[in-house]
Amino acid sequence: MTTLLSRVIRALDRFHAVYPWDHNAHYHRWILRQLPGRFGEALDVGSGSGDLARLLAARARSVQALDVDPTIVTRARELTAPTAPITFTVGDALTDIPPGLYDVITCVAAVHHVPFSDALARFREHLAPGGTLVVVGVSRAQSPGDHLLGAAAIPMNAAMAWIKNKGRKASRPVSMTAPTRPAVMSFSEIVGEARQVLPGARLRRRLFWRYTLVWQQS
Repeated sequence: MTTLLSRVIRALDRFHAVYPWDHNAHYHRWILRQLPGRFGEALDVGSGSGDLARLLAARARSVQALDVDPTIVTRARELTAPTAPITFTVGDALTDIPPGLYDVITCVAAVHHVPFSDALARFREHLAPGGTLVVVGVSRAQSPGDHLLGAAAIPMNAAMAWIKNKGRKASRPVSMTAPTRPAVMSFSEIVGEARQVLPGARLRRRLFWRYTLVWQQS
């Protein structure tokens, strides 16, 4: 079974090399639905090429976009209109968050790059009263439910790639050129640590090897 699954994953990797699509960007519209129609200051941690930061800027007074990779930050600046209320900064999620309180903090596929509980504690410190934190993360498959959801996502993943590329070969989006790292925590471990740092946080497994976390500051 393991050998068969490995073959399927390798075939899927070859397919996505021809028909790539950004699994993280798939959740951007969902993230926006968790947020108010208008808000003041926003922080996007692990901002990559700036796709989500630009969406947030349509609602926010200003957006701070933070990413540890200087190359992708430079590219994000190039892709963003000079008049957009976004400041792109090279920095670490634990030590370089621009000072102040934020009405919205988002973090997509980046929190597993740093110590998890420490990162959530930093986000909590910088979240304004009544503010909203939204995390889309990746976890290590461990439970039967994890493996079942992952298996169900394989055909849907291929279908989405075909639909998003309209059946045509394509180059990798800029958003997919940032460095990546495999997840080491299981979903159950994530839930346990998150609820210690953020009591009442809402976490859910999602398709395409992702989970979501939503929390509001009191």
